Amino acid sequence: MAELVFLNNLWVLIAALLVFSMTVAVGFLEVGELGESLYRSLLKTLLMSGLAIVVMAIVGFNIGFAPTEAGGLFGNPFYTQGFFLGGFNPNYATAFGTPWWSMQPTYFNTGLYSGTYFLFEAAFASVTLALVGVVVLRKVKLTAFAAYSVVYFLVIWTIPAAWIWNPTGWLAKLGMVDFAGGLVVHGAAGAAGLGILVQVWREERARGYTTSPQTPLRPKPGWLALSILLLWMGWFGFNPGSVLQFNTEAIVVVLTTFIAAATGMLSFLAVQFYRRRTFADLASGVNGTLMGLIVITPLAGFVSPASALILGLLCGPLFWFAESQCQKLTWLSDPVGLLPGHLVGGLFGVLMIPFFAQTAFATGSGYSDLPNGLFFGGGASAVHQLGVEALGIVAVMAFVFVVSFVVCAVIAKAADGITTGSDRPSPVDSGPSVAPTE
Repeated sequence: MAELVFLNNLWVLIAALLVFSMTVAVGFLEVGELGESLYRSLLKTLLMSGLAIVVMAIVGFNIGFAPTEAGGLFGNPFYTQGFFLGGFNPNYATAFGTPWWSMQPTYFNTGLYSGTYFLFEAAFASVTLALVGVVVLRKVKLTAFAAYSVVYFLVIWTIPAAWIWNPTGWLAKLGMVDFAGGLVVHGAAGAAGLGILVQVWREERARGYTTSPQTPLRPKPGWLALSILLLWMGWFGFNPGSVLQFNTEAIVVVLTTFIAAATGMLSFLAVQFYRRRTFADLASGVNGTLMGLIVITPLAGFVSPASALILGLLCGPLFWFAESQCQKLTWLSDPVGLLPGHLVGGLFGVLMIPFFAQTAFATGSGYSDLPNGLFFGGGASAVHQLGVEALGIVAVMAFVFVVSFVVCAVIAKAADGITTGSDRPSPVDSGPSVAPTE
């Protein structure tokens, strides 16, 4: 048993490092899509990584993952060791040598130590903010975004995580599942980004704009290829690591993740070929791969590799439709595709759980109570699961959007706006943006 606990901790620590690499990889994606300076994008993503570790260590981790208070709304900030993972407590065995409460036999029974689980979830918080941050480059002051980040790690990310990923959260107790973050990560990132964009548009409209100035695309193929390679590798920790132990199901999750990504890429390339009658470009391959990874994220530990292939095939038409609709919203600037990719893809994946889930696969991920989906004879139980997942989507999206917008409005009031001055595109640049896949 001791060897198994050690193996689980080693596996999740490696997964956490892979997830942490994704934050900076999102910076590379910005460089590859927008032609932005390497310095500026990496500074932003490195700042997010540092803030995630510090703020989550002080109290954010407990708010999200300690036993919950107020009927499952948030974790106890003072649980066990209190602030900063136990502060100066010299009792190593108590602070770091025993499994975190939810990793004990009553719940997930994986034996992960508090330090291991902290690092894993801090990495998730960091990369989620990186996804939010793709809409702020050249739009929002870095100081304003840093202030926003602190609140993000204290409230905006941790509260939905407490509701769904904490086994005593109110949505978790209702039966909601979200394997690796279709809602907690991708959908909520879209809602948070939308809250920021609304405040940005308020300030731009006050300056006389009739459409939001668009960030022009200047693709750099080398950086674009590097970014998708690192993100795809990082997802090896993102999804398989979310099994929280090294078992046969973790290997299945590797397969579902990679199959969905590859099929999503081919699906979107096929859609683009059908539309243009010419072979699509690198950006199309990148966006198709990302859409496959996003859609499979909430399902990866609940479905078979064959289901992952079907889900990947749906990603091409889904991204094309979502992107075409988002392009009609001239009041926002979303050059890297946060809304059509992460928001739409994440929510779609969550809603597919009640259709494609199979209890046999979910059991290996620690969710033996998840019923079979409608496509596998789930019947009334699957319909009930669909209702629970939809309730969770409404609750999380409303909470994250409102809090994100309010935080931005408060920062804007205190700092005379959140948008940049000299870096802001001029009105002559306010024509329609080029789609990320063009």
